[in-house]
Amino acid sequence: MSKTIFQKIIDKEIPSEVVYEDELVIAIKDVNPVAPVHLLIIPKKCIPTLNDLTKEDTNTVGRMIEIAKDLAKEFNIHKTGYRTVFNCNDDGGQTVYHIHLHLIGGRKMNWPPG
Repeated sequence: MSKTIFQKIIDKEIPSEVVYEDELVIAIKDVNPVAPVHLLIIPKKCIPTLNDLTKEDTNTVGRMIEIAKDLAKEFNIHKTGYRTVFNCNDDGGQTVYHIHLHLIGGRKMNWPPG
């Protein structure tokens, strides 16, 4: 199986604007932002979709959400509001099959999203 673009970013084969990194996750600025703040929080372990999560991944996904909260504060969107999104499979809008959490903010979000 070939590496996803996110695995190449994690392995430092492709440059990216990293805003956070620890042993479990990396967070980068989205190259095609839909809002003033649009970050991707990506586990270093390649998990193709949310459907592929196991109990062993619970700490990693929890860490992703914790990092989203911390980055929302760091990017000063924690008080006005923000959206976090996991996309799953084609109909859910997933384009890279390596789960990632979108942190989107800095503008008013509409509902339903689309």
